[in-house]
Amino acid sequence: MAVLRATRITLCLLAHRIQQLTDQIQDLERRLARLAERHAPQLLTVVGIGPDTAVTLLITVGDNPERLHSEAAFAALCGVSPVERSSGARQYRRLNRGGDRQANAALHRIVQTRLRFDPRTQDYYERRTKQGKTRREIVRCLKRYAAREVFHLVRPTQPSPPS
Repeated sequence: MAVLRATRITLCLLAHRIQQLTDQIQDLERRLARLAERHAPQLLTVVGIGPDTAVTLLITVGDNPERLHSEAAFAALCGVSPVERSSGARQYRRLNRGGDRQANAALHRIVQTRLRFDPRTQDYYERRTKQGKTRREIVRCLKRYAAREVFHLVRPTQPSPPS
């Protein structure tokens, strides 16, 4: 009888703790969504980017987006710039294992979501598969494209020089 009662009390305490943590997670998700909407609402309109991904990418860009002079610099920062890996007659590129791993994971989530739901991305995947590209190579290209798109959305437009 005592074991049953102790088990019941323990399970009730665990259920209460799970509910507290679930409430905290939901509150933090709402806060992140508000932050993303306030600082970069343009990111949330893109297919595959939700509040958590947008905030991760904004953290990567940082307070000084002007330090990123080009798409290539942002891609390298995110670890999605291509790395040459050629041997003899075979020339190809591999995934970059450097850079900000959280940003790289965010771009990976964008690509995976687009592969599931975006018809343009699915068409691109089919076309590249017919050209003999591997899934890994296609995902690398799509991550680079997503980084390029994010770069242009988060970087403030530079004023054109006076004529």
